[in-house]
Amino acid sequence: MTEAVIEVALETLSSLIQKELGLFLGVSGEMRRLSSVLTTVKAVLEDAEEKQLTNKSLNDWLRKLRDAAYLLDDILDECSTHTLSLQYQDKVQASCLCSFNPTHVKFRYKIAKKLKDISQRLDQIAEERLRFHLRETVHERRNEIMEWRQTTSIITQPQFYGRETDKAKIVDFLVRDASNLEDLSVYPIIGIGGLGKTTIVQHVFHDERVVNHFEQRIWICVSEEFSLKRLSKAIIEAATGHACADLDLEPLQRQLQEVLGRKRYLLVLDDVWNENREKWDKLKSVLACGSKGASILITTRLTTVARITGTVSPHQLSLLSENYCWKLFRQRAFGSEEEEREELITIGRDIVRKCNGVPLAAKTLGSLLRFQSSEKEWLRIKESEIWNLPQEEDSVLPALRLSYLNLPAKLRRCFAYLAVFPKDRRMSKKQVIELWMANGFLSTNGGFEVEDDGDRVWNELYLKSFFVDVEIDESAYDTWFKIHDLVHDLAQSVMGEECYSKTLENGHLMKELITSH
Repeated sequence: MTEAVIEVALETLSSLIQKELGLFLGVSGEMRRLSSVLTTVKAVLEDAEEKQLTNKSLNDWLRKLRDAAYLLDDILDECSTHTLSLQYQDKVQASCLCSFNPTHVKFRYKIAKKLKDISQRLDQIAEERLRFHLRETVHERRNEIMEWRQTTSIITQPQFYGRETDKAKIVDFLVRDASNLEDLSVYPIIGIGGLGKTTIVQHVFHDERVVNHFEQRIWICVSEEFSLKRLSKAIIEAATGHACADLDLEPLQRQLQEVLGRKRYLLVLDDVWNENREKWDKLKSVLACGSKGASILITTRLTTVARITGTVSPHQLSLLSENYCWKLFRQRAFGSEEEEREELITIGRDIVRKCNGVPLAAKTLGSLLRFQSSEKEWLRIKESEIWNLPQEEDSVLPALRLSYLNLPAKLRRCFAYLAVFPKDRRMSKKQVIELWMANGFLSTNGGFEVEDDGDRVWNELYLKSFFVDVEIDESAYDTWFKIHDLVHDLAQSVMGEECYSKTLENGHLMKELITSH
């Protein structure tokens, strides 16, 4: 959220500098200095937003930075409004914007003081960043994320709850439907973070029918870095069991085709984020060397990835039923104990409802209570927001937050704003876009209307699996949708203290919009 606010301020500064309004107002130097400071701070925001989850001081620093950026944005709006006002008042001299206008002289003094004050404030905030030892490159942060998100084909969760039908459908496709197809089959598995996509594919990978059907089975964790060279090398090493020399892409891909050529192989590409069709087509063309029945399974959170890669309709993983979530939670919370205290079971079932069908949430909460026998501690977990609880690297908060961190800054801001709606509220796409517009989150680009930009933003969030229960109302030319409760909690955790103030600030506007529709 902070990065989005900083980006808006930088865009506004850049626009004012290009139009030479800073020169006209006598604050060109201050504007350029502010732009430099914000650019420096922005470089560490990826790392800061990631680490604030476990660092309250860093969270406070981000809040101070956000508040200062909002204030700067207000000051820059004053500059733009004042200039337009002068142009309107003095059309004869609009081309040169007379600098001797008394109102203008007074305004120049006032705005120069405001910019100097906010500049000093941002300088101090920028200096404070040094004590957090934040990294400046997105690439380093992503490598760190990849490290803890690495998956393997080894089954890490033997207890398999509520996914038998999903597994059977995927296995049937691989050993029956795909075996009759001449071309390479690509079957995407889609679902939000924490839904169990990797777990189900692990069980498919080791299913007896799958093991007997394919000559070669290969598991690759892709994550964020969709490098053709890295993936080619990883596939060769997984298929041969030997280290592969660090060759150029051309000999690597020839070697890959030698390894997989004329074989009925199964390749799992787990956790795919790449939305670049050209990159995918280049990889697929190399992989299309197998024999009849060769198949690829892809797990992803993104509908766009499924559309780009899939040769058949994707398998949409549904939410887990409350009963199965309870089984998973109970296994984690009580282990193999035969005696389960009735009062804890009652509280535990209430806790499971917080999971709302996400298995990773059930595992996270169950694990937190594994060695807690106090009824008071169980009640504390029940009454807490899941985001306020301790989180391990592989628990639900980092898993869901990764979807947010992979959004462009503009989409982050629009997504986080949805926290102002109550949980489980059906939202109107029209109303949401109007609220985004009212808060200045959207822009015109290349001659498109601002409403078109809102439509584009909404569609991108939808394709990235942030929305559920999407219904098209053709009579009203509108679309209704919800966000999952845990995704709503994610939006609230991103908004932080702003969520309450924004809810109050926009309450009247939301009532007006809801009434008008």
